Amino acid sequence: MNKIEKDIIDRYVMKPDWRIMSRRADFKAIGNIFGVDPVVARVIVNRGMCTERDIDMYLNGDREFLHDPALMKDLPEAGHIIYEKLKENKHIRIISDYDVDGVSSNYILLLGMRRVWAKIHGADPDECGVVDYDIPHRIHDGYGINKRLIDVAEEDGVDTIVTCDNGIAALEQTRYAKSLGMTVIITDHHQIPYEEDEDGKRTYMLPNADAVIDNQRADCEYPFKGLCGAGVACKLIQYLYRISGVDEREVQDFYEILGLATNCDMMDLVDENRVYVKYALASLKDSRNAGLNALMKLSGRSEKKISTFDLGFLIGPCINAAGRLGDARTSLEFLLERDPVAAGEKAAELLGINEERKAMTEAGVRRITDMLVKNTANGVFGDEATLADRVLLAYIPDIHESVVGIIASRLKEAYSRPVMVFTDGEGEGILKGSGRSVESYNMFEELSKVRDMFTAFGGHAMAAGFSIKKENLALLRRRLNENSELTDEDITPKLMIDVPMPLWYNSIELTEQLERLEPYGKGNRRPLFAQADVSVIRAQILGKNRNLLKLTLDMGDGRSIDAINFEPDEFVNNIKQWFGEDECVKILDGRPNEALIDVAYYPQINEFRGRRNLQVKLESYRKS
Repeated sequence: MNKIEKDIIDRYVMKPDWRIMSRRADFKAIGNIFGVDPVVARVIVNRGMCTERDIDMYLNGDREFLHDPALMKDLPEAGHIIYEKLKENKHIRIISDYDVDGVSSNYILLLGMRRVWAKIHGADPDECGVVDYDIPHRIHDGYGINKRLIDVAEEDGVDTIVTCDNGIAALEQTRYAKSLGMTVIITDHHQIPYEEDEDGKRTYMLPNADAVIDNQRADCEYPFKGLCGAGVACKLIQYLYRISGVDEREVQDFYEILGLATNCDMMDLVDENRVYVKYALASLKDSRNAGLNALMKLSGRSEKKISTFDLGFLIGPCINAAGRLGDARTSLEFLLERDPVAAGEKAAELLGINEERKAMTEAGVRRITDMLVKNTANGVFGDEATLADRVLLAYIPDIHESVVGIIASRLKEAYSRPVMVFTDGEGEGILKGSGRSVESYNMFEELSKVRDMFTAFGGHAMAAGFSIKKENLALLRRRLNENSELTDEDITPKLMIDVPMPLWYNSIELTEQLERLEPYGKGNRRPLFAQADVSVIRAQILGKNRNLLKLTLDMGDGRSIDAINFEPDEFVNNIKQWFGEDECVKILDGRPNEALIDVAYYPQINEFRGRRNLQVKLESYRKS
């Protein structure tokens, strides 16, 4: 980051607001009951776990804590319909979305139904020819089931369509499939579409399917609303196993894929979702799935501890990449492949596609960042986006439309405000785009206020997809920013501190206890601690690319501890700005200095050559 860019960022992008969480409970008593330090108990309470059962589920949740699939509205009816269809050898086609959750849902339903068919007919699942799948093409079909897919199904003699991770909004498509005489079963996890009258009364609309399984339904008694599409699909298979005589415990074979989908679809890692993701993390190190096993080995992760980072930033993007840049069926075939050699080839193909996707994303982020800095530096705020905008709208020509959502997400994180990114669509003069939002801005509702600007749009509070005439982009930007009521507070990122805790309180034992709170992710962020007035004994810049900052921090009790960070240049610039050039040189030389900083951190155990040492990861810092 050059000086001009840094000055602009400092002026227009809010610095994180450090806030200490203050939920109250008897942390010592909780610690005694569950055998953890009071600090760990406080973190657990901060995550919303209040009752003993909540805490027990959070720490020790396993299959015994999972909810009964029969509680889900329409699921038993769907199970019996499918069971009869399989018994009669009716042709069933599964139609999913093209992302990780969709592909995973398809995989679970496909193999699960074939297993049930085999049980009914005393055969091998591989002999089942009556259950197959289809997946829409992102560019040519768009999201979810559509008329083309239904027409293809009719030509193929399909009797029953089962959707997964889509279909809840497919009112016309379901009506069309039913008019052709097909049975339609919807399995989804998205919000139920509705119409709102002038008084704000909402009328919810369900597809006229033979069964509609979606735990978001108001009349659904299933106690957990946070399942992804693959979770709903897995519950259906569990019930099918139950009524067909297959051992229900066999559904665990799908938990690895389900945990992957849960994490990658950004579901909250609470309740039974924690069970699935824990299972995935444990099994992926030596996966029985040939494709996943090959992918882990090719990426060098099979010998290391698997984390949710690996799920969300390695495996998931590889499976997603095929659906983004090509055909999602490539990803499903990858998961279905059993031959290790062929699986290795498919894994290499997905890794290659994902590298292409990453390069396109980085290029897009850089182009928009440069544009924003240039436009803001000019000080002439015209028709193009600047960092003075509360709602950012940016156009990038000649980039694959499938990556605009990822670019929007990256920019939203960088600038802490709603971002919408557009590129050229297939239609002449039409732009297609994707948006990502912040908690204080309901993107779907704000876009609804200017729906006349769009040729098409849809989404929810935190994300949306849309199309617009190119000539209307500048007007849309102006209207959204004029309508915006976002304040400085709304676009200020919040750094939530669990416990103000001195560095000396950390230990390997405490860090091991904190590991019991994993997996971390959405809805269960990593614990964060803070200490004020910390002396920096020394700073070192390490690594082949000099991208690792290693600090030696004074613990205040005569001991020191290492802290790591991956923005060494930013640290050096900050120290110079806060304390002067001389103090920065002293820190880099390891000499006594006057610099004091506040640190937000979490502890880690660094294992190297058989030795285990305590260190902290520096999440944030500021001048004391």
